[in-house]
Amino acid sequence: QLVEFGGGLVQPGGSLRLSCAASEGSFSAYRMAWFRQAPGKEREFVATINPAGSDIVYGDSVKNRFIISRDNLKNLVFLQMSGLKPEDTAVYYCAARLGWTKTTSGADYAFWGQGTQVTVSS
Repeated sequence: QLVEFGGGLVQPGGSLRLSCAASEGSFSAYRMAWFRQAPGKEREFVATINPAGSDIVYGDSVKNRFIISRDNLKNLVFLQMSGLKPEDTAVYYCAARLGWTKTTSGADYAFWGQGTQVTVSS
């Protein structure tokens, strides 16, 4: 089970940190990812991190603004967001897949959280 928290309302240019907690299982065996979905739009890949935290991929729209990280001892994955823009407004989802295969497709992730709303507005 994945549970996201940390969403909220932030002004443009601001920062926010999302967290995702995995309740059980061998967390360190899973590739983790963040996706987002804005109203009326398709789900969009945000970032993914391999089980060791040594390989990271970002979506083009968040490069150089967002940072994904993980703590395998605490079963947590984070998304540090800075330089937020109104177009970053979306529900953000944490996702997991077993193994090391690098993929940015949501269809390849078997486990999903319920999502947390991020709203960027003045």
